[in-house]
Formats: sequence, structure tokens, C-alpha cells
Amino acid sequence: MDNNRKIRPFGIRDNIAYAAGDLGCNMSFSLKGTVQTFWLVYMTMETGLLSLLLLIVQIWDAVNDPLIGSLIDADRRNYRLGKFRTYILIGAIGLTVAGAMVFLPFPNSSVVVKCILFIAGYVIWDACYTIANVPYGSMLSLITKDAGERSQLSTWRSVGSMIGNVLPMVILPMLIWRKEVDANGNPVINPETGVQVETLLGDRVFWAALIMGVIGLICFLFMIKNVTIRVDEQSVKTNENAKFNIFKAFGNFMKNRAAIGATLAAMAMFLGMNSATTANTIMFATYFGQASMSGIVQMVGFLPMFIFMPFIKKIVAKYGKKEAASGGAVVSVVGGLLMLVFPLIPNKNIALLMYVVALCIFGLGMGIYTCVSWALMADAIDYNEWKTGNREEGTVYSLHSFFRKLAQGVGPSFVLLLMGWLGYVSDLGTEGQSLETAYNMCWLVAALFLFSAVVMFIAIKFVYNIDKKTLETMNADLAALHGETVDVAD
Repeated sequence: MDNNRKIRPFGIRDNIAYAAGDLGCNMSFSLKGTVQTFWLVYMTMETGLLSLLLLIVQIWDAVNDPLIGSLIDADRRNYRLGKFRTYILIGAIGLTVAGAMVFLPFPNSSVVVKCILFIAGYVIWDACYTIANVPYGSMLSLITKDAGERSQLSTWRSVGSMIGNVLPMVILPMLIWRKEVDANGNPVINPETGVQVETLLGDRVFWAALIMGVIGLICFLFMIKNVTIRVDEQSVKTNENAKFNIFKAFGNFMKNRAAIGATLAAMAMFLGMNSATTANTIMFATYFGQASMSGIVQMVGFLPMFIFMPFIKKIVAKYGKKEAASGGAVVSVVGGLLMLVFPLIPNKNIALLMYVVALCIFGLGMGIYTCVSWALMADAIDYNEWKTGNREEGTVYSLHSFFRKLAQGVGPSFVLLLMGWLGYVSDLGTEGQSLETAYNMCWLVAALFLFSAVVMFIAIKFVYNIDKKTLETMNADLAALHGETVDVAD
């Protein structure tokens, strides 16, 4: 970096640009929920086989980050845009088409060809995503050294992430599902379930993914153009001679109770909420006959998460992170329990209303956890230093990420098996499922949300061990160790 070059002061331009980066990431990442639905409904892949393939690629996803991350760390070449922005650009260009490769619409292909298309498309897509996402996350520390400004970047990243998830969640189902009518324009009704038949338009999924890739590229280009690197990349070096021992790292991680609690809570969220995505879509298509509107319903349920963003600092200052998150988890448990009511209501319109109410209450509690989840992990890293004298930030974060992604693979894979066990037959599509199967999807969705909330509450309340008082003591001890002062109110 040219030390004589005048550097623009940190400001809102950096925040918006950094938010645009995560919006670009999530234009691709948000398609993950559609992958299972596309291959299950349109490509009619058998639930057991899709479960196995999904587990394989998600395990690859879990180990993919540290592999590509280490390659990026080892790169010492000088780039005109800087190393991190260069890799982000390469990954973003790849994502433009890689996301669509997972949705190549060839439903009449043989099983072998489908397996090859699925694995090859997913691996290429995931590699491109990692090449863009890993340096994007690492770049935060290079934009500014100031802790407060880094917190702003983190908050704006969450804003970009939420927007990037909500937009596809709402719009995509409207584009890719079609309500079927006969030659006279009358609704085609499934005699088993009594709802209008909806068909997944596989060709549209492919084109939608391609368009989202282009939008993501535009967001990445905006970020690259407008974000300013203020810390010399060449001054951030890793110990090239250090040897990483996975067994020692895993052992140290398992001794960090705070890290285990935060990780279990995150895994619960993915095992419950994210795993319910496919079953939820099938439920809306077969039981309510509203697959095209499922995104709007999901958005209404998760809007309460936005409520806490402006107030989370005051909430945490008054009650503490652990206390606020565990309290929110209790609210989510209540929402999960109410979720068990809607399958019992015979009137489907009232049942859908009950589902939305329960989802809103669930999202209200989950919103608190969402706002503090990464802060819980940051405190867990401090806890490791407090107890052992070793910070080991990279190890703790990488293993936390590994288990999160493992949950993202195991959860949906297991749910697909449950769907098959509960009667879902892939060859029949959504239009040929029995009423019993559609009804079973309701119970499966309700159980997954309740499971997510209960495990999250247990993890935060009884495993995570940094309450407000402990955090104040820990921060004071670490500040004394580093020769600093600390405001215990933080």
C-alpha cells in the first residue's frame, strides 16, 4: 500500500458497500433451500438418493472453507485490486453462472446422469462461493482498525444478508410455481387433498438462478468499487511455519464450553429452521395449495427479526447477551409449541393463520439470537484466551463454521429421509401426493421448528456459560492483561 496516498475517511459509503457484498453472497446462498425442492419435485429424484447426495456435497462444503481459505492465505502475490478484492472478483464472476449450474433442467435424464449433474454443479458452485465469501469476511479487518467501525461493518453485513435472503424468499416462489387450470380456465383440483394443483417450473428456476447470479455480480462490483482498504494487506501475515494439528485443535475446542454452547445453538437453528425449508414448501404445495405464496408467509414470520436490530445494543447492555438470547429462545419455544396446533385445525384458512401467528412468535424470539449470535462466538474466543492464555481465534471460528455447515448438510439430508418415511413419493410430484402425506408434512414442519427452539434454549441457557457478570469479570481481566481499560457496561 502506498503510504503517501490519501485515504478516504471511514464512513457510510464503506458500510453500504460492505452490506452490498453480503447481499451479493446471499443472491447465491439463498438458493440452497431451492436446490432440494428442485431436485425432489422437478427432477423427481428419490428421497433416499437425494438425501445421500446432499450429505456428501454438504460435507464437502464443510471442509471446503479451510482448504480454499488456506490457499488464499498462502498467496503472497501483489494484485492491482489487492488480494482480497481480486479473489472476491474471481469468485463473483464464477458465481454468475455457477449457481445456475445446479439447476440444469433435464428431468428425463437417467439416474446416473442426474447424480453427476447434481454433484458436479454443486461442487463448482460451492467452490466459487467460497472463493468469494472467505476473503469477503476476512476483508472486514482490513477496512478499518477501529473496533466501533468494525462493529458498524458487522451490523451492515447483517442488513445485506437479511435483504439478500428475504428478496429471493418472497419473489422466487411466485416465479417458479404455476397454479394449474384446465382448458376452460377452471382450477385443476387434487381429488386427494382438495387443493389446486401447483407445478414447479424447472426452466424458470434455472433462469432465475442465472439472473440472481448477475444481480450478485453487480453487488460485488459495487462493493469492490466503493470499499476502501485502510490496513496494509502485506502487514497481515500468518505463521507459515506453524503446523496445524486438527486433533489438538478439536480437543481445545471441546474444552471451550462457551464455544460449544454457541455452536450447538447455531446447529440447532440450521437443523430445525433450514432443514424445514423443503418440507415447508411441499406442505404449502400439497396441503394449502399456496406454494407460490410460501415465500411471503415465511417473510411475514421472520420480519420480527428486524425489530431488534436498532435496540439490540441497549438490550444487551441491560440484560447481557446470554440472558437476552436465552429469553428469546423461550419465546421461540412458545412459538414452536403453538406450531403444533395448526395441523389440528380442520379449516385450512384458519390453520394457515395459526401457522403464521406461531411463526411470528417463533421469529420474534429468534430475532434476538440472530442479532447476538456472532457476538456470542466473539466472547467465546475471549473466554478461550481468559482460561488458557491462548486466543486461537482462527481455530475456534473455523471449527464453529465447520459444525454449522455440517448441520446444514445433516439436517436437510435427514429431513428428506423423514419425508420419504412419511409417505412422500418423488415420482408423483406435488400434484400426486396423498392427503395423508400432505398432512404429515404439517406435523414434520411443526416438529422441526419446535426442535430447533428447544435445543437452542438448552444450548444457550445450560451450556453457554458466559452470563453478564462473568463477561464483566472476563473483560476486566483481559483488559488488565493487555494493559487496557474497559467499560464494563459494554
